[in-house]
Amino acid sequence: MDADGGNPVRLTNDPALDASPAFSPTGRALVFHTNHDGNNELYVMGIDGSGLTRLTNEPAFDGFASWAMARPGGGRT
Repeated sequence: MDADGGNPVRLTNDPALDASPAFSPTGRALVFHTNHDGNNELYVMGIDGSGLTRLTNEPAFDGFASWAMARPGGGRT
């Protein structure tokens, strides 16, 4: 959607719960969780809906992801 909230575009058409999206630091990708297979897993995709990729595959609840930037020498900020 536009910065003012206009012109929204649907990125998923799955009847499952797709929730808690977070933009990447570059603004080019989204991470979110979905339960389309009956278990909450994390996925990432481009902001245009392309490149949908599953990030987790565990029986536990995987959700509420966020992005972290790596620091030189390891660790996160």
